[in-house]
Amino acid sequence: MLNSLSGRFLILTVIFVMLAEVLIFLPSVARFRQDFLLSRLERAQIASLVLLAEDMIDEGLEDELLENAGVLNVVLRRDEMRQLILSSPIPAPIYATYDMRDPSALTLIRDAIGVLRDSEDRIIRVIGDPVRSAGLLIEITMSTAELRAAMVEYGIRILVLSAVISGFTALLLFLAVRTFLVAPINRVIRHMLSYAQAPEDGRRIITPTAGIRELREAEEALQSLQQQLTSALRQKARLAQLGQAVAKVSHDLRNILTTAQLFADRVEASEDPAVRRVGPKLMASITRAVNLTESTLAFGKAEEPPPALSVVHLRQIAEDVVESERLACRDDTVAIACDVPQGMTVRADGEQLFRVLSNLVRNARQAIEASGKAGRICLSAVEDDSGWRIEVCDTGPGLAKRAQDHLFQPFAGGSRKGGTGLGLAIAADLVRGHGGTLKLVKTGPDGTCFAIALPKTVLGETPD
Repeated sequence: MLNSLSGRFLILTVIFVMLAEVLIFLPSVARFRQDFLLSRLERAQIASLVLLAEDMIDEGLEDELLENAGVLNVVLRRDEMRQLILSSPIPAPIYATYDMRDPSALTLIRDAIGVLRDSEDRIIRVIGDPVRSAGLLIEITMSTAELRAAMVEYGIRILVLSAVISGFTALLLFLAVRTFLVAPINRVIRHMLSYAQAPEDGRRIITPTAGIRELREAEEALQSLQQQLTSALRQKARLAQLGQAVAKVSHDLRNILTTAQLFADRVEASEDPAVRRVGPKLMASITRAVNLTESTLAFGKAEEPPPALSVVHLRQIAEDVVESERLACRDDTVAIACDVPQGMTVRADGEQLFRVLSNLVRNARQAIEASGKAGRICLSAVEDDSGWRIEVCDTGPGLAKRAQDHLFQPFAGGSRKGGTGLGLAIAADLVRGHGGTLKLVKTGPDGTCFAIALPKTVLGETPD
């Protein structure tokens, strides 16, 4: 109960209401004391009128008048003369004098607290203005015992009433909090627990119903999060199924390519000069295909294998990519150029770097061919002290808005009709494995340019 939101709110409500009642209590008691003393002054003035009407009254009647007025002495100042109207023996010296002619609020509160704190019976003098201006002032002497008793009784009534009000208010607020806050929060919690049991089930996604703006915004945010997570889980499941299918296909394809590799070995032994010239390239292509299928099988079991870093000749890899894509061109509308300096070497996995460049050049070639216009692709590279920068730029039609928004996401960032977007996703993943980055430098009607940044620094090595 105390650890719940509604329980703590109940306790805080009681505390705050009681604090407010205490702040109200002090002025109320001070006002009660003021009214009590003014009442004594008025009653004393009425009693003094009897003596003014009758010049002489017996001692018994005087005592009765003082007793009814609740005072010991009455002094009335009229016409600049101070006259003792009614008197009786004073049992003790006067303890304090209080002037009730326009006192300040703080003075009234201070004097009221003083009466409540002092439990002894004191004799006090009270000065005030006579009713209906029947003189200049009236002064009485009285005991504080009856005043304090009346104030204590009044204070107890105020405190009991305050406790009842605070309890009733706290109960209403407790019920309101449980109805308008705790119940919707519990509903959100139940939805979260239900969704956690089967996040792929779209029926378990929360439907915002809260009437309170803040809670409704929280429900809408949770709904959006659940929808995104459900979609991601479904896509992950589809990718897992696709991965299993690709692994099976790659297994059979590897066997077929192995047989083709055996036939290619015999082709290399041919005496025909043209065949001997094409044979090494055929062997390299088949070897890459075999490595790719083996990597796909490894990927189906785990993640993309880490790159086997070594010093490779970038110019040779780039020329292999360019020549392979030239052979794949359907006509002469696409010109592919290699602008990589001779002798440039990079620290990378040669096979993975070939796959990255091949994916980028192939995407550019297919985009230009799909546009129906002639275009040019340039594969270039530069080197500085920090690393290597490889660029693949084309003069194609540029990437569509959807492709830019989902650039490196598989099955979402295809740049051409029917494309899956896997090429860029695989390329970005392979570049990250090298500690580098693959970024889109520019795209538009005048062409597209991708840049690969490979660092020279290897983590764990100490610079010379």
